[in-house]
Amino acid sequence: MAFKELGNLLDDSLSLPIKGKVYTVPAPSAATGLRVQSIMQAAAAAADGGEVDREMLADAAERDMYRDVLGSAHAEMVADGVEWPTLKHAAVTAMVWIMQDKDRAEAYWNSGGDPSRLAPNREQRRKAPSAAASSTRSRGSTSGTRPRPDNRRGARGSGARRK
Repeated sequence: MAFKELGNLLDDSLSLPIKGKVYTVPAPSAATGLRVQSIMQAAAAAADGGEVDREMLADAAERDMYRDVLGSAHAEMVADGVEWPTLKHAAVTAMVWIMQDKDRAEAYWNSGGDPSRLAPNREQRRKAPSAAASSTRSRGSTSGTRPRPDNRRGARGSGARRK
């Protein structure tokens, strides 16, 4: 078996529909991809209070990351008068694509950047208790202590029905 040409196997662009037009974000260069990964890792470390390479973040501040991650779509969006929040959302979507994959980028795009919409199942679980939760019996204490023999049934009494 021979290796197939990689260009024929990978979908190396991102298509973002904005106000009736589809902008094609080309795959970033290897240098841009590596820089995005380094910057995002440094930002995550800074957010967690860890050690941060200040030069990496300062370098990131000097560069136009959005232009780099959007490639030729950036100039096209600017020429078309795309609003700043939309351009920013497109750029962050491209960063998600670079850092993770196209499926995650699509989920981010479709959420409008709203974290609560990225995990709708979590929000639905908070709003309504599931049938399984209401019918599942409690496991009880796992502390290693046992109730006294005369108090095993607690407030339920002997289990016999009263009339």
